[in-house]
Amino acid sequence: MKKPTFITDEERWQAVLARDPRADEQFVFAVQTTGIVCRPSCRARHALRKNVCFYPDVHHAIQAGFRPCKRCMPDKGNPQEQKLAKIEHACRLLEQDPTLTLEKLANQVAMSPFHFHRLFKSVTGMTPKAWQQAARGQRLRTALAQGDNITDAVLAAGFPDSSSYYRKASDTLGMTAKQYRKGDVVVRYAIDGCSLGRCLVAESERGICAILLGDSDTELTEELATLFPKAERVPLEDAFALRAHQVIASIDSRAVPLSLPLDIRGTAFQQRVWQALRDIPCGETASYQQVAKAIGKPNAVRAVAGACAANKLAIVIPCHRVVRNDGALSGYRWGTERKALLLKREAEHQEG
Repeated sequence: MKKPTFITDEERWQAVLARDPRADEQFVFAVQTTGIVCRPSCRARHALRKNVCFYPDVHHAIQAGFRPCKRCMPDKGNPQEQKLAKIEHACRLLEQDPTLTLEKLANQVAMSPFHFHRLFKSVTGMTPKAWQQAARGQRLRTALAQGDNITDAVLAAGFPDSSSYYRKASDTLGMTAKQYRKGDVVVRYAIDGCSLGRCLVAESERGICAILLGDSDTELTEELATLFPKAERVPLEDAFALRAHQVIASIDSRAVPLSLPLDIRGTAFQQRVWQALRDIPCGETASYQQVAKAIGKPNAVRAVAGACAANKLAIVIPCHRVVRNDGALSGYRWGTERKALLLKREAEHQEG
């Protein structure tokens, strides 16, 4: 389809009234009473026609004495990229200020609360409040891991008081702060070699709760400490050794199924992503976009990538099967070399 052109002022004015995004790269309009220049698709309230004039681009309008609109930012890049940049900025603000309200946050990114809330959810897959709660939970985990007493950690994380935290303790940590500090009481782990390097296997009373890959035992122990502070390392012996070796055997060979119970901890959104990853057949891959569509959140590509990065069960939850739209490997929590090896091994297994 041929892209429309807007040659006459009347055609341009009709495009402004329609807020037609197709006109954004063809001209800008300036409002003489406010001294502001905008894109045709700007969502601001329309000015009177007699106060509007047109320019081929924003640079000509600035030279004529107009200043760029802070809402549609005609002097910046692609509008979609601007929206994503605004949401990324909003995420950082939510992480830094636990008291930030929706109205104040929307004002900081120059959007209406309703439009901002809808856009934020479409991009991240979460509401601003849920993102704020997740960030607060991360601050709480960090403070507890650093040894702060529970009351100080709760307040430092952004809860208004300890009672408000205890009402939502299970949503924030999945357990009480006291249990978290103890590493969920019964989390124990062991480390052994596998075909991908060193492998840490941890289990709680509910099942295998972490499978981590790395190059050194120290690296793996430090990583586990961020997930389960004070988890106890135990010798590879007795029944736990059998379970740990079964995990490693399933990593080393796709022919060995893992039938052990799993303790999968994560937010509701992460759980949905991880289930979608487990639905990707061995030997196949999916893009972050495809995973986002599979969970009904086609615009939540970045949130899907974040859920993949938060995966604690290597191989069992196959985040290594997620690639970029162009087929490139992109990142992998345990290294792109391991990712490439896993995908090659799975492809060869399917061919065999």
